[in-house]
Amino acid sequence: MEQVSGRLVVVGGGQAAFALVAKLRALKDMRPVTVVAAEASLPYQRPPLSKKYLLREMTLDRLLYRPEPWYAEHVIDIRVSTAATAIDRAAKRVTLSDGSKLAYETLALATGATPRRLPAAAGGDLAGVFVVRDFRDADRLAEEMQPGRRVLVVGGGYIGLEAAAVARTTGLEVTVIEMADRILQRVASGATSAIVREIHRSHGVDIRERTGLHRLIGDNGRVTAAELSDGSVIPVDIVIVGIGVAANDSLAHEAGIETANGIVVDSHGRTSDPTIFAVGDCAVLPWDGMRIRLESVQNAVDQAEAVAAVLAGSTDPYDPKPWFWSDQYDVKLQIAGFGLGHDETLVRQGQREGSVSVWYFRQGKLVAVDAINDAKAYVTGKKLLEAGATPDRVLLANPQVDLKALLT
Repeated sequence: MEQVSGRLVVVGGGQAAFALVAKLRALKDMRPVTVVAAEASLPYQRPPLSKKYLLREMTLDRLLYRPEPWYAEHVIDIRVSTAATAIDRAAKRVTLSDGSKLAYETLALATGATPRRLPAAAGGDLAGVFVVRDFRDADRLAEEMQPGRRVLVVGGGYIGLEAAAVARTTGLEVTVIEMADRILQRVASGATSAIVREIHRSHGVDIRERTGLHRLIGDNGRVTAAELSDGSVIPVDIVIVGIGVAANDSLAHEAGIETANGIVVDSHGRTSDPTIFAVGDCAVLPWDGMRIRLESVQNAVDQAEAVAAVLAGSTDPYDPKPWFWSDQYDVKLQIAGFGLGHDETLVRQGQREGSVSVWYFRQGKLVAVDAINDAKAYVTGKKLLEAGATPDRVLLANPQVDLKALLT
């Protein structure tokens, strides 16, 4: 491919930003590229932050997607510790945190999302209260996680439950509170919630559903206890907050680009400004007649690579094929598809002890599979979903039937 003269500026230094520029270079598109990364680090993997990195089983250098020389070798100008503060769409310039301005022909926003924090009025600014979004958060939390300490996890989603598993594995006493009727209510079926709940309880985690946080209590600026919505007060040394994230769309919104709890894009990743794209956790994209935001590594990579292909000349739309995973203790939960709006589930026991899968249907059509320590169910479900096929329900319900039979 011939060299393109117009500069691509990528705002963000996470998975989506890296995947976009790496794919662009793999496609032999050698236009000038500048990556503006607010963090003081080259792009790195985030999923291990709440698992192996927190457990000190991985170091930051092992999390890096590529070492520093790779960027120079691929003619990528990467500026760490630098934030984008404004977009001038008319002049096609981005203002940076050092006051300089960077001209672009094409702009890609890979700004990610920010964890929601507890308000200061509820004790959110006390020492000992943590969210985990970057390596510095994980470093601070790791120093605090000493055996015997008492941890309160606020929020029973995947992030909170993964943190609970790490804390329990490290020897801490763990309580998880969830305001909703059950853990994982927003993202999984009742059947999956029940399986995951039992896994945590078998490891000694105190899970309290339909229980919110009224306020944290501190002494000399440090959290010492939590008053819960049921009126009980429990002593705590550490609080880990996992109450969701907010898309980082303010930069786009202030520039007059369409946003809706995220930056709205079309099937090619374009925003309401055709010279500006958005990818990853910050993007709201079309899927199955809906607008959704997919917070996953898989989507960050796949969508970013699809946008890179568009920049390099492709006209193919991005058709998300969602999949996710979560590691808790020695349990691997693999998810294929997106169970949003499901109206029926079927639980199938796996062939190995402790393996089970939950199959989701909407109006009779297979839409997702949760596989718990059951790689065969995950792979089969993923293939069925990619083919747009729905398995025979009678065969699926019979654990004696080989899953391969569902693919024929």
